[in-house]
This record gives sequence, structure tokens and C-alpha cells, in this order.
Amino acid sequence: PQNVLTLSATAAIEVTKDLLSITMSATREGADAAAVQGQLKQALDAALGEARKVAKPGQLDVRTGAFSLYPRYSPKGGITGWQGTAEMVVDGRDTQAIAQLAGRVQTLTIARVVFSLSREAREKVEADIAAQAITRFRAQAEGYARQFGFAGFTVREVQVSSNDQNPIGMPMMRAQANSVAADQALPIEAGKANVVATVSGSVVMVK
Repeated sequence: PQNVLTLSATAAIEVTKDLLSITMSATREGADAAAVQGQLKQALDAALGEARKVAKPGQLDVRTGAFSLYPRYSPKGGITGWQGTAEMVVDGRDTQAIAQLAGRVQTLTIARVVFSLSREAREKVEADIAAQAITRFRAQAEGYARQFGFAGFTVREVQVSSNDQNPIGMPMMRAQANSVAADQALPIEAGKANVVATVSGSVVMVK
């Protein structure tokens, strides 16, 4: 085909991130593997008991994370002790309840705090942002066609895609379990995610 013009257009909108995930962990070490494992289990059980009191499906979900136990070796190769880690993950849409829970749990250390954008929140704006990108694509095609001396254009091939950029809002953070006083919510700020729609393709410029 002759007089083919290839171009692309994008549009973006900022959306508040609505999912919060907090990972809390405990690390213990000692000479006896069973004792270390028991200490980890005790810390994890206490945290799970506190979390289950306020758990709500979809709003505040609780699950266990990694649980590991491994030996420590001396320079000569012998086992000198054991070290283990246990994790609990709390996530959901009720960010305030999750932050308050993080302040109440005193047997685990806050390891990671991650905000993200839910699929539902992204889908709410995808249609509008795609329409904006399509409008820009058509306006660009119309403008370029006229600059090349043509009366208009017809669409030859087009592709529309969308995604959210920078989904992680708060970097990994570490704090001692007693750094947040009991019953005091962990300070949080959701931040924004950019939902971006891109329209790319080619048009045929016509007289």
C-alpha cells in the first residue's frame, strides 16, 4: 500500500493505589534446632491469633509466608547453631485496618510494605483512558495527513493496550517490632499509579 503513515499515541491518568500488603517476620537463633523452631512457632502463632480477630475476606486477608530453619557453620565446617525465619503476610483493601494491625502485632518485625493497584481499580479507568488515546491517535493522523497534502486518512491497522506503571509505591522498609507502639497504626501513604493506554498502528493517507 502507498501513502502509509505509522504512528502511536498515549494517554495516562493517575489512580490512587488501593491494595496494601505488609509482610512481618521473626528471626530467632540458638544452639538447638527444635528450640529455635519452637520460638518461631510461638511468635507466629501469637501474630496469627491477633490477625485472625480482624480478618475479612478481600479487605484484610492473612496468610503465612516463608518459614525456614538452617544451620550456621564454623570456619572448620562444624554446626555451631541454628537460625530461622518465619513470616506472616497481611493484605487487602482495608488499608487502615491493616496499618492498625501492624501496630498491634508485637512478636514480629515489619519487613516489607507494598502498595499496588487492584485489577478492579485499573479496569474502572481503562475505557476512559483508551478513548483519550484513540482521540489523540486520530487527531495526530488527521494533522499529519494534512501536512503531507492529503485530505484525510483511513485506518489500516491499529492496536490498543493499557497497563499501570510503577505499581510498587512504598519501598521495602524494616523496623523493629517495638518501634510502633501497641495499638498505634503504622504510618502509611498509598501514593499513585499511572494507568497508561497506548494506541499504535498505521493509517493510509487519502486525497
